[in-house]
Amino acid sequence: MYVMIGLGNPESRYRFTRHNIGFMVLEEIAARWKIDLKQKRFNALWNRGTVADQEVILALPQTYMNLSGNAARDLMAYFKVAVSHLIVIHDDLDLPFGSVRLKTGGGNAGHKGLKSISECLGSKDFMRVRLGIDKPTDKSRTEGYVLEKFRKEEVEHLPSIINRAADAATDLILSSMQQAMVKYHTKNISI
Repeated sequence: MYVMIGLGNPESRYRFTRHNIGFMVLEEIAARWKIDLKQKRFNALWNRGTVADQEVILALPQTYMNLSGNAARDLMAYFKVAVSHLIVIHDDLDLPFGSVRLKTGGGNAGHKGLKSISECLGSKDFMRVRLGIDKPTDKSRTEGYVLEKFRKEEVEHLPSIINRAADAATDLILSSMQQAMVKYHTKNISI
């Protein structure tokens, strides 16, 4: 069994912000595999289903980004899932807009959702689907930047980025990290 968590903030005002791209990808995966995210428990909207013949729990933490680890910890403990079978889908300021990168483990690069998950699980060794959102030229604007909505020219590319990331996350369940990395670590989208 796998647990797949999309990071973001609840409330409609955050719906189409850069920080919520993890939510968008997880919602796409849920729609593809007809998994209804209406269960409310474990500090998350979640449900259990099957993705390509593998049992999976899909979840959207409802704790706000900085406390995402509470939902991850509760789900992992209840369903007795190993950290190596956790896939976290999140925004990444250090990647160019449109890039999709995969990795296992590593630091959090200031991402408070990843930090919360690592602290609550006592491990950084979970799989990650990293979605590039670029970063502001003025680093003092970072917090406001991630909570802004995507620019018009970015919105045009979102469907293909979300689909690619959903494909990559699904491939992590179907194949190995190495095979998925070879397949998805290609050219970035230019805007």
